[in-house]
Amino acid sequence: MIRVLVVDDSALMRKLLGGVFAQEADFEVAFARDGEQALAEHARFRPDVITLDVNMPGLDGLACLDRIMLDRPTPVVMLSSLTADGAEITLDALERGAVDFVAKPGGAVSLEMDHLGPLIVQRVRAAARARLRPTLRLTERIRARSATPARGAVTRTPRPTSLPSPGPKAAPSATPGIVDGIVLVGTSTGGPPALDALLSRLPADFPWPVVIAQHMPGNFTGPLSRRLDGLCALRVQEVARPMPLAPGNVYVGKGDADVTLARRPSGLVVQPVPAHVDYPWHPSADRLVASALELVEPSRLIGVLMTGMGRDGATTMAELRAKGGRTIAESEETAVVWGMPGELVRVGGATVVVPLDGIADALIDMVP
Repeated sequence: MIRVLVVDDSALMRKLLGGVFAQEADFEVAFARDGEQALAEHARFRPDVITLDVNMPGLDGLACLDRIMLDRPTPVVMLSSLTADGAEITLDALERGAVDFVAKPGGAVSLEMDHLGPLIVQRVRAAARARLRPTLRLTERIRARSATPARGAVTRTPRPTSLPSPGPKAAPSATPGIVDGIVLVGTSTGGPPALDALLSRLPADFPWPVVIAQHMPGNFTGPLSRRLDGLCALRVQEVARPMPLAPGNVYVGKGDADVTLARRPSGLVVQPVPAHVDYPWHPSADRLVASALELVEPSRLIGVLMTGMGRDGATTMAELRAKGGRTIAESEETAVVWGMPGELVRVGGATVVVPLDGIADALIDMVP
């Protein structure tokens, strides 16, 4: 049985989520109406997974998440709005230790539950298998246990980064559209913190552009790109229109769409395209890699598959390796969910398998 704690200040939402989980045979559910009650139930019920509303009176979702991660780290799936503010708060929650999120549609949630319910069940089941890093906010946990802060108070320590504040980005020296090679990255559940860890370790003069397919709603990839841009030496942009590829740049596919490469008279561009029904996840890593294989010699491509549920990217990255390209799979020891990279390893498509903090070094070694 998967023990789920549903935390939401809306009685209707608690009822709807309770009904969703009641239809499944492998869930045991407890409920909390606010952050304080959630902490009490967290200690009493000892859930395997928590669904946590972002906006609650009193101890809100972020403060409650902090206490959970300091007291007894537990996989948390955030329920957030599709607004710009909701995206920023959700990204903050993922940085603080939440495993995944589900964006609640605007309007009457009850009318959307037929679509939303299976998605929540899928995310919660994946979260129950998620691997939380033992070092996740370890310093803060030690401080919290040695000090005795007031209930609900959280002392955040500055998040360590491997690079100083990047400051202004250097203009690319090469001609846009003309590149020696391309790095193609696919990720899903647990992806935003993993992307932070990867990109913050790449130097400003990294010679190949990086194109990312991160499964995410359309309102979230813009804030994610801006957040990553402020944390690394490379220039990070959302692909909201066709853009020429250039070294020193990272391109994040726009959510709820796919991202592909195309050739123009001036050279290669990365572009958003409508999501295709043949690909179940968006932006699709498989579709990104397939488009690259049509235009670029495989030896000039490197595929990177990181944490995420499902198998998106595994088939095409295995093909990439078979044709002479190189691929990197995140190892099971660091992946929040070892679905996508694990599938690449299972089909024999990984050139190397390395922990998250070694992926940047592996890339630097592979690029001429």
